[in-house]
Amino acid sequence: MQKSLDVKLARILADPTCRDFILADAKDADMAYGLAAPGRSPEYHAGEARFRTLEEYRQQMREIVLQGLVDIMLMSASTNEILTIKERLFDNSPVTPAVRANDTTDIWLAGGTGRYPSQPSLPFRTATIDHIMCGHLDCAPEERRLGADLGLYSITFNNDAYLDRQSLEAYKDFRLEAERKGFRHFLEVFDPNAPAEKPADLGRFIADHIVRALAGVTSRGRPLFLKIPYHGPAAMEALVRYDPSLVVGILGGAAGTTMDAFHMLWEAKKYGARVALYGRKINNAEHQLTFVKYLRAVADDQIEPAEAVRAYHNDLAKLGIRPHRPLEDDLQRTQTATAYGATAPAGVAPAGSPAATSAVSVASPTQWACQKRLTSIKPTGQQPPEEEPDFRSMTPAEKARWNLQRWKRILG
Repeated sequence: MQKSLDVKLARILADPTCRDFILADAKDADMAYGLAAPGRSPEYHAGEARFRTLEEYRQQMREIVLQGLVDIMLMSASTNEILTIKERLFDNSPVTPAVRANDTTDIWLAGGTGRYPSQPSLPFRTATIDHIMCGHLDCAPEERRLGADLGLYSITFNNDAYLDRQSLEAYKDFRLEAERKGFRHFLEVFDPNAPAEKPADLGRFIADHIVRALAGVTSRGRPLFLKIPYHGPAAMEALVRYDPSLVVGILGGAAGTTMDAFHMLWEAKKYGARVALYGRKINNAEHQLTFVKYLRAVADDQIEPAEAVRAYHNDLAKLGIRPHRPLEDDLQRTQTATAYGATAPAGVAPAGSPAATSAVSVASPTQWACQKRLTSIKPTGQQPPEEEPDFRSMTPAEKARWNLQRWKRILG
């Protein structure tokens, strides 16, 4: 089945003003955290550290893939083997499976109190490209389509020539192997986790390292897009303007408020981002399918961030789900950490301030022509979305049929 990622990338590269937006659910946390990776169990009580099981984590992935509103599902290699290779979850889905292809030491967060995040990042790969593509070593050519053919490669520059050279050498080895085996990738660049000297301008530091690192890479070896921390409008605009062929995406970082999630995506898109990969923001939501529905609506310019927060709370009330925080608090913007192991001070901008609720720019007819609507929410956001079926009461076959028919209508 045609993948929405491929359709959108082609349109974005053909027309950089295109309003298409790629959304990914990053559920690869089992390659970073320990037992906490799947997130808190709804059955936990105050003072208990009770988490979802790995199977519950994977079930959330199944449901979000069947919903069909994200373009990419990012997983660990072990989850990819089960969902992609064995269950064939993605065969009749517009969603593209992707796998975290490396796990550098700055995301080794077992127990949440380890020393690794405070030490300079070192390159490492648990997964191999062959295991991602076919589930075992030395794939035969015809087996390479069994699993995922897209991976996330992560790198952290620490302003240290020796360490950064080591990381770049490891990335070069990965790129060369990926090109030989027909494996695509996107590139994640974290902020320095333990820099020899902290850069004065993180946004400029990250951008300069990206364009320098990719200047020597020809089109066959370049990443499909980037995943970077969002350092504000100026940094985003400068990187996007530098090279229109470089599709720039943002990472979500810590969960924060619902307003944090919706507004970050909206603002980053306004200044040129065309991809968002949200992990903790989705996984910590009260109801992930509903959260993704409004995330998609914000990404497609159909609803403003503050209005999406209110609509999300309204849907939670209909579902009988108690929100994590009152609506007034959830409409606030806070400073959230972007790195896996980092924390950030809480600074709040009221939702009613210009920084929090700037109006969504209206796309021109030319811009809208490149985008097919991916949800049924009205552009003004004033009318309620079309009723969706109760996925919990549907069999896997019924969910697959519903999703297939929906995408036939969308893609034509």
